Amino acid sequence: MTPTSAQLHALLRRHFGYDTFRPQQEEIIGHVLAGGDALVLMPTGGGKSICYQLPAMALEGTTVVVSPLISLMRDQVEGLRAAGIAAAALNSAASEADNIATRRDVMAGRVKLLYVSPERLLLELPFLRHSARVSLFAIDEAHCISAWGHDFRPEYTQLGILREEFPEVPTMALTATADKVTRHDILRQLALREPRVFVSSFDRPNLSLCVQRLGQKRDKMREILALIARHGSDSGIVYTLSRKTAEAVADELRSHRIAAAVYHAGLTAEERDRAQDDFVNDRVQVVCATVAFGMGINKSNVRFVVHYNLPKSIESFYQEIGRAGRDGLAAETLLFYSAADLIQLERFARDSGQSDINAERLARMREYAEATVCRRRILLNYFGEPAQSDCCNCDVCSAPPERFDGTVLVQKALSAIARADERIGMATCIDILRGMYTADVKSRRYDQLRTFGVGRDVSKRDWDDYMLQMLHLGYVEIAYDDANRLRLTAAGRDVLFGRATATLSRPRPIEPKPTKAAKAKEARAAYGRMASPFAPQAGAVAESALMERLRALRKQLADEQGFPAYVIFSDRTLLAMAEAKPRTLAQMALLPGVGDYKLRKYGERFLRAVAQDD
Repeated sequence: MTPTSAQLHALLRRHFGYDTFRPQQEEIIGHVLAGGDALVLMPTGGGKSICYQLPAMALEGTTVVVSPLISLMRDQVEGLRAAGIAAAALNSAASEADNIATRRDVMAGRVKLLYVSPERLLLELPFLRHSARVSLFAIDEAHCISAWGHDFRPEYTQLGILREEFPEVPTMALTATADKVTRHDILRQLALREPRVFVSSFDRPNLSLCVQRLGQKRDKMREILALIARHGSDSGIVYTLSRKTAEAVADELRSHRIAAAVYHAGLTAEERDRAQDDFVNDRVQVVCATVAFGMGINKSNVRFVVHYNLPKSIESFYQEIGRAGRDGLAAETLLFYSAADLIQLERFARDSGQSDINAERLARMREYAEATVCRRRILLNYFGEPAQSDCCNCDVCSAPPERFDGTVLVQKALSAIARADERIGMATCIDILRGMYTADVKSRRYDQLRTFGVGRDVSKRDWDDYMLQMLHLGYVEIAYDDANRLRLTAAGRDVLFGRATATLSRPRPIEPKPTKAAKAKEARAAYGRMASPFAPQAGAVAESALMERLRALRKQLADEQGFPAYVIFSDRTLLAMAEAKPRTLAQMALLPGVGDYKLRKYGERFLRAVAQDD
């Protein structure tokens, strides 16, 4: 018998501490409970997990969740157990004795959610078919099944066998990002039966969006340090394109006494697990990682995400920034963009086995990075969700670029390229313009050109920016098959010979290195700085003595049980607690994220912490 809406709301309040569903959640849950297949697209932090976790509580038997990473499974299982839900995982990290005990619990009907990797699922199929009562299959991170997806994993392609082995069991595929090609591939490979496709809003209004056209390491690091200073001790992620860069950025942060860990595929599994565990449990503040890090990570209090390099696609970019602000509170995202990134990614796209589609995805990522209109509108339009107004929470909205007549600057650069017989790259062009006697300039006698030094009044950073704009505007192109040399285009020759003018945008000023006084003033100020429809508006509350006391109690309880702190209560719940100052368990039960199980387990101790303000 399908549960009523009232019964579903009761389960939501009892286990998850919320009174209302987010958009589409109840409809998705009802469809699956009626035995239907579904493909669910929701942004990270949008509430995908409840779409299968709540049906698992309502259905007889065990819901099997296919998850790509052991660390992800551990994170999910810990969170469910902390909410009083019977969850377990079968994987290679557990001892065989533990796995045998888990199978016995499944056979006895004592496990509501069983997490397995796609590889482990194939091994466990005989057990699941003959000894378990499977109520639902949930394929998390379902974009991994598609070669068109941004994080393709070959082991996922075998999951189509589930329809053959369990024809009557409903299947739900879930992902945060998938374009139309990837969606179609997911449906085909999983052989979903008359599935409904649910596409939730991709808008994450609590995330601020910012792009800086910076290529120099020192400039990027200055911006990263300023960002971290704004967030005090809050957690953040820095994504890099290469392992070497991840290591270098982490070393630089450590030199500034910032606790940083490294995560990339070149480390051992044990080293990667330790880095993620330290981050999840707040033993390090920042993880510097390649894109291998963070898939499905449930850490709700990540307050900033930095992309040190341009991502390959909007799908991967959007999923990665979605790891910030999962609790609905304000969080910052910062993307650095340079010509060097573009050259490298263009080469990757050309050399891939899917050059056309990868080049198109990179082109769309470039459009976002080069935008002079609201960046959020670009993201939402990409996912088929046209926005009707600007967001007022991105750098373009808050500080529109200042335009000026850059014809003379462009002519100087184009002249340098032409006089060097179009045999120079961007770096050498800038050296010529700035009058730099580098080895390459002297050996090729470029210091004899009439354009040598004509742009010495412009900084290297600004020339980097202007050259990138010239590339965007189509005045030059890069000969990728000829040592990345610059070539003049027809439009560029029109500007060079005075037949057309060029309009440029002024580079954004660099953030000054924060002083100790500024760092103290800005610490923790990100909370409540920007409006969020999900969060209580907390200004001084976030920095109050009560809030610090609640955090300390949460950390103590988490350490006692071996859980990450956010598993006890999210920052959002603590802020609501600090604002409402509940005096009774009944009052505390009204707060978001306080379910019946956590109320019984932790309520009295948090009430005592609140009462200390009396």
